Amino acid sequence: MNTTAPTFSNQDNLKFFRTLNSRVNNYFKENNIPKTGNWKIHLKTVILFTIFLTPYFLILTLDMSIWYQLLLNILMGIGMAGIGMNVMHDGNHGAYSSKSWINKFMGGSIYVLAGNVYNWQVQHNVLHHTYTNIHGHDEDLDAGRIIRFTQNAEWHKFHKFQHYYSFFLYGLLTFNWSLTTDFKQMRAYLKRKLSYGTPQSPRRLWTVLVITKIIYVLIWVVLPISFGVTWWKVFLGFFVMHYVAGLILSIVFQLAHVVEETDNPIPNSNGEIENTWAIHQLYTTANFAPKNKIVNWFTGGLNHQIEHHLYPHISHIHYGKIAEFVKQTAEECNLPYHEFKTMRSAVIAHYKHLKDLGQEPQLA
Repeated sequence: MNTTAPTFSNQDNLKFFRTLNSRVNNYFKENNIPKTGNWKIHLKTVILFTIFLTPYFLILTLDMSIWYQLLLNILMGIGMAGIGMNVMHDGNHGAYSSKSWINKFMGGSIYVLAGNVYNWQVQHNVLHHTYTNIHGHDEDLDAGRIIRFTQNAEWHKFHKFQHYYSFFLYGLLTFNWSLTTDFKQMRAYLKRKLSYGTPQSPRRLWTVLVITKIIYVLIWVVLPISFGVTWWKVFLGFFVMHYVAGLILSIVFQLAHVVEETDNPIPNSNGEIENTWAIHQLYTTANFAPKNKIVNWFTGGLNHQIEHHLYPHISHIHYGKIAEFVKQTAEECNLPYHEFKTMRSAVIAHYKHLKDLGQEPQLA
């Protein structure tokens, strides 16, 4: 990853963000609505944790065949992904509640996903939200050598097949978090002295990381075995749960940024990006299935990715309304507003883009 951060233009001759902010702020003010979550997200939290934890306790207490257990592990993976996209996501953006301690508590639900708060806030809140789709700065585009997410990444012959194998690898996202990713990220971020909010001491961060990983293994591996669940069923179930969650999370992330419609701007020789930060988000982000109530509910509004990138501090329960203002203002300023009407069309677009990026550059 490039450590020299690019800068954005501060010249918004179109007055896009100023106009948009005025409309969004007036909406909340005139309707006396808080920008954070309400009973809708509270109810959703209860439902998602029920989906996630109930199968776990059933596996601990009931003697069942491996097939029933795997079905419960799949259900746990679905609940796990839902918690990540709704509860954890809003919490770590400070959008879940007006009370900071509640945001911190809900943000800590990332430990359910085997992740780490510090690492996630740096990678997501700082790097991804600031340098969206900029190769070498947005780590969401970094899949090592195995997947080529941007035309700026190095090409290898095996990338010609990436549109076939990438979807199978997506499921390893949270599984890798539980094993190696967090340790690598923390080492790299602390070396670069990156932080989100008040900086914390490296000793404290490493202590939290190690302790939470130990607790995670005790809860998800040691405890089931001690309750009499066969060890290989525990490990298989653990992998299936993480694979389902990782597959869901990865696909949702990729549909918003890795499609042909979204740009991958390159800083000029002075390290400058052509557009302002807000306009940059319009060029690099896409929505999908905005009218699909099930997708909208389950993904925590991440299908309204444009609105989320412009207003990450506002809870996702408001994105449907905010989208009206963003779309109107973008149209008035003759700016792009990328949107796939269905999730199917977004998945197809991502698949085609992976295929295009897999072609040898001089032949593409």
